[in-house]
Amino acid sequence: MSIAIECHTESKESFSKLAPVEAVLFDIDGTICDSDPIHYYAFREMLQEVGFNNGEPITEEFFSEYISGKHNPDIGKLLFPDWDHDKYMKFMDDKEVLFCSLAKDQLEPVNGLHKLCKWIEDHGLKRAAVTNAPRANAELMISKLGLADFFQFLVIGSECERAKPFPDPYLKGLELLGASPKHTFVFEDSASGIRAGVAAGMPVVGLATRNPEQVLKDAGGSLLIKDYEDLNLWNMLHELEPSIAENLDASDGNKQ
Repeated sequence: MSIAIECHTESKESFSKLAPVEAVLFDIDGTICDSDPIHYYAFREMLQEVGFNNGEPITEEFFSEYISGKHNPDIGKLLFPDWDHDKYMKFMDDKEVLFCSLAKDQLEPVNGLHKLCKWIEDHGLKRAAVTNAPRANAELMISKLGLADFFQFLVIGSECERAKPFPDPYLKGLELLGASPKHTFVFEDSASGIRAGVAAGMPVVGLATRNPEQVLKDAGGSLLIKDYEDLNLWNMLHELEPSIAENLDASDGNKQ
């Protein structure tokens, strides 16, 4: 059973102002799939191998605060301040190879994801995936979840001038979709990603799949949910439906 997180009045208002909604942007890791446990395992094992923290395994709290949702070069620099760029990026690349090998068998969608995707398609909304993950990882996860035909564009943080928490990846997603931030919202699971979405001028639905709810709220999340079956999410979507229908009818009329 899904547990709904409290939805404040100001959160509802931030989404009602979007009407008519025209687009939805999704992060990938931890947002459409619960991949953080796989990333955590890969980091924990590899960091132990190189003697990080005197060989003591990193905790989930450490992973959440310093690694989750962040850009690989930034993670490498933070973990290994005494290593040169090539050395810590080699470590990060090897970690991604391990993640991909594990993800092929372990990756699962966040509860209710496909129900939400069908709702988005049925209402004719534009959609893109926006991630700090390397392109190979992102494409693997999207394919594994059966969403290769769902997303119209895939934006990679490292291929933008600046990755999340800067707004550049989300601004690129809006540009590719031809969408306005005034009529678009974001799904994210990390503080870094939420800050990026907010900086790009959009309200963000924060998924408390792994990161603490207060951290997501402090980062600027407008609505916090446990998964895509959350009643608060569906109440918000149903409130937006009339304006979406009117917008579609107007678009159809202009085509005739």
